[in-house]
Amino acid sequence: MHLNIALFGIAREIVGQPTLEIDAPAGQSARGLLAELHARYPALAALSSLAVAVNNEYAADDTPLHERDEIALIPPVSGG
Repeated sequence: MHLNIALFGIAREIVGQPTLEIDAPAGQSARGLLAELHARYPALAALSSLAVAVNNEYAADDTPLHERDEIALIPPVSGG
């Protein structure tokens, strides 16, 4: 399946673009997506946290992804 992923903050800087398109196996989970992205972009694995949002809600690790989902990577946020 084909996934479109929106990138924010430092994740966008690491990847070097605001969106990413990848092919993933059917039934890929949010955890599996992160594992694949960590392998492709090792600097993402160095972040203290990296959340996956699916259809505007934070996704649990076992959340299955679907081709038409709105997927976003949300890095740690600092500020006050």
